[in-house]
Amino acid sequence: MHTPPFRLAQTSRFKLSSDELDGSRIRAADPCCMPAEVSLPNATRRARLTELDSHLHCSIIGTCLSTHELRKLVPRFTGLDRQHASDLEIHHAAVELAIEGGPGAKALHKLLDEHYAAAIRRFDKAADDEALLKLWDEALKSGDIPPAYWALMTHPYATLYVREKAFGELHMLSHLVGAANRADIRRLVALEAENAALKEKIERQQSRLQALSMQHDASLSALTEQIAQLTALATRQTPTDAADLEADLQRLRDKLVEADQRVALHTSRRETAEQRLLQEQGAAEVLRKSRDQTLALLKLVQGECDALERATVDAAHAIHGTGTRRASLDSVRGKRIVYVGGRPGSNAALKRLVEAAGGDFVVHDGGVEDRKGLLAAALPGADIVVFPVDCIDHDSMNMLKRVCERHRLGYHPLRTASVASFVELMARLHPEHLAQLNNPTPSAFCLRHG
Repeated sequence: MHTPPFRLAQTSRFKLSSDELDGSRIRAADPCCMPAEVSLPNATRRARLTELDSHLHCSIIGTCLSTHELRKLVPRFTGLDRQHASDLEIHHAAVELAIEGGPGAKALHKLLDEHYAAAIRRFDKAADDEALLKLWDEALKSGDIPPAYWALMTHPYATLYVREKAFGELHMLSHLVGAANRADIRRLVALEAENAALKEKIERQQSRLQALSMQHDASLSALTEQIAQLTALATRQTPTDAADLEADLQRLRDKLVEADQRVALHTSRRETAEQRLLQEQGAAEVLRKSRDQTLALLKLVQGECDALERATVDAAHAIHGTGTRRASLDSVRGKRIVYVGGRPGSNAALKRLVEAAGGDFVVHDGGVEDRKGLLAAALPGADIVVFPVDCIDHDSMNMLKRVCERHRLGYHPLRTASVASFVELMARLHPEHLAQLNNPTPSAFCLRHG
């Protein structure tokens, strides 16, 4: 395991088994890249936290345990102040406890096993490293990473190569999350700069068109005045000046032809400039709509992230009985929520959140595995019906709307099947609004004619 860019504690001195040394493919000539030596007394049991490579402790504790949980556990084994110690000091002390072993490491290991017992049972079915990596890849796709990471790192068949791969993918995932946010900001700044440049270009073209139009009008006025003067002069000429009059008329005709050509040229240029102006205005309108859509999407995603973070923190306070804050999902207490569609991983997380807040959460997959006939039977008696528009078929969605209209039930579409979209919707639906869902106004929807 490569050494991270900083150390949080001293490296523990354990011995690594010969099989893991052979599989690690690390040259003995590079001591800086050598893993900490670890020896497992029994290869058929799960590894303890203190027996893992000390470089893994930082990622395990930082990924699988929240700061609130560490702040309750670490001060019992260290001299840190629970109220005034920083998050980094709490994290650093937890990593030191894991490396040193003893009661603190045992308490951390027990807390992790209790939190992720279901994932440990699921990973226990793996009989080799390929099965472990397959389960790990499924966890990465579903986003349920902390339980899978702890179950994999302590699995009896987890070789050094498997742990290195999981550690590297988790490390790069943190970079990808930060890079995605930075890419959205850069794209928004680029769109705004391009929009400003297009506006400036349009203003310059409008000024140029106005100047050309004024120049054209001035030229026409001057020529008209000159023709009038020459015509008046010609009418005053005597018959003896007939030759001069003919010459003057020819000059006037030539100037008139030249003026017509110049007018035609300016007219063509003006029409070309107007067409280009219309194209630039259309492009600017498209860019403006794209920017507005991007800003709206960014605001919506930020709102979902903020709601999810508040719900997670408030739920942790409520579960541990701190009593200092109310959970953000208290609005669903005592309510029956029917969720149609979605993905199994996110549906399970939503069920845990709603049931932890005191609500009843009923899931119907829209007809993938559950029969569609059960959907109409599950909706009566629901306080609120929710479905993600990106993870439900049109037939189930239309039937759901008809049944909700028939029973006068309120239904709410979600932008995505993510936990964040559901939590943001629950934050917008205040208890007063949810109380009105039981007695909605009669609908004008006709089940036969629409």
